[in-house]
Amino acid sequence: MFNYADPWPLAAVLLALVLGGMLKGATGAGAPVISVPVLAAVFDIRIAIVIMATPNLLTNIWQMWQFRGHGIGRAFTLGFAIAGAVGATLGTVILASLPLEALQLSTALVVIAYIALRLIRPDLSLLRTTADRIVLPMGFAAGILQGAAGVSAPISVSFLNAMRLSRPAFIATISAFFVVMSVVQVPVLFAYDLMTWQLFGVGALALVPLFAGMPLGAAAAERIGPKGFDRIILVFLGLLACRLIWTALA
Repeated sequence: MFNYADPWPLAAVLLALVLGGMLKGATGAGAPVISVPVLAAVFDIRIAIVIMATPNLLTNIWQMWQFRGHGIGRAFTLGFAIAGAVGATLGTVILASLPLEALQLSTALVVIAYIALRLIRPDLSLLRTTADRIVLPMGFAAGILQGAAGVSAPISVSFLNAMRLSRPAFIATISAFFVVMSVVQVPVLFAYDLMTWQLFGVGALALVPLFAGMPLGAAAAERIGPKGFDRIILVFLGLLACRLIWTALA
């Protein structure tokens, strides 16, 4: 539980939110990967997820609007996002019935295999025609993972990264996906009394350090170019895989 007499937990939370904002600004994803573990250490995992629900929604709405002119097609983006929302509903059921550790480990292994393939075959690219055929099952699978494990990026980010999208197109698409997921999640949190107005307010306050970090990450990503951005995504996926393995085995 948070000790208001000790400033260090608050400092750790603020630093994690700024760093999460930088990763979000650079890649369009990743703020919860840094923020949630620190928040969970200060509070608990359930409160951490609830606190980040509001910032996730609002930061993704902002980036979706910011990169609105760089989408890769309305049908593709909407199909990806809606399939994700449907999958998240099923994922919630899976969460209640299947061992979470097995799901986390299997997902981590898939991500590691994808990273290894990209390192062995750096020219690997998913054709748009192929992506169009599999966008719905990929969105659905990412949604299942979101509902069951609280994170969809190992599938959603891997899929879009394999398409070798430009940074603006990548962020426009992944932000729309995350917005739809959050629009489904936030009302459910309220309905099950997990989200309170107090936690909603804490989440709103978390926007300040997040938004402070986002321009810094965006500026860094623009300076390193497309290849550097691609490497950042692969590193991000590697961190996600490590986090899934750690969570499953802890």
